[in-house]
Amino acid sequence: MSRRKFWTPLYATLRRNLPSKHPYFPASSVFKFPSPTYSFSPPSPSSSPSSPFPSSYDFYSLQNLKFPVRSFCFSTGSEEQSSARCWSCGAVAIAAPFLVCETCRSVQPVDHSVDYFHIFGLEKKYDIEVQNLEGKYKDWQKKLHPDLVHSKSERERGYAAEQSARVIDAYHTLSKPLLRAIYILRLEGVDVDEEETLTDPELLSEILEIREAVEEAADPLALNEIKSQMNEELNHWSNSFATAFRCRKFEEAVNSIRRMTYYERVTEEIVKKL
Repeated sequence: MSRRKFWTPLYATLRRNLPSKHPYFPASSVFKFPSPTYSFSPPSPSSSPSSPFPSSYDFYSLQNLKFPVRSFCFSTGSEEQSSARCWSCGAVAIAAPFLVCETCRSVQPVDHSVDYFHIFGLEKKYDIEVQNLEGKYKDWQKKLHPDLVHSKSERERGYAAEQSARVIDAYHTLSKPLLRAIYILRLEGVDVDEEETLTDPELLSEILEIREAVEEAADPLALNEIKSQMNEELNHWSNSFATAFRCRKFEEAVNSIRRMTYYERVTEEIVKKL
């Protein structure tokens, strides 16, 4: 089966503050550059008396201009930037992401600057070990599920409901290649146009051909054969997306997403008929 373009509407999916204070330079201190020390050669008798700096002084010579060797640390942000603290007990977060306080076990409000990869302790990249997500997901749900905080305050129950829902969405998004591709592109500020109209005649022809094949399939065997072909196409374009994303070729990455979307839709239709 030839590989051609297809588009269909995509699913819509959904910082840790690093302290800028350097331990060697407190916010209250004012850093001053050390004064340079100079050494001069004796003036030459031939020097012009009208020159304030005779040439023999070699004022700008590196060997005569000596600075103490020292490293410097400059802050570009607020020196008073504070770490996240628990709303309940005031304890400073000792680990990230800060979803649950390690001191009093209170569920924290959602911080949308924490992305889905961070929630699961993963590097922000497309190629991830999906099988490792489930264990971490279950661990979070044991701490965040609303049923586990039913005796807590209304405020904390609300936080738990929001955090639990976000972890569920994070798990669902990262475990699906298509949704993961859409999400990681959006983290890079690249959105796929979900309202784009399909105009490629060749692609339209392929769409109609495959949909007709699905509708006319008389038994599960025929449907599974088409499904197997769709899975091959999905794997191909998933690999294509991974390569394009690593090379930061976002236009090619978006094109791969559109093709993945097409084959994903066909697979969903087949599953409904099986």
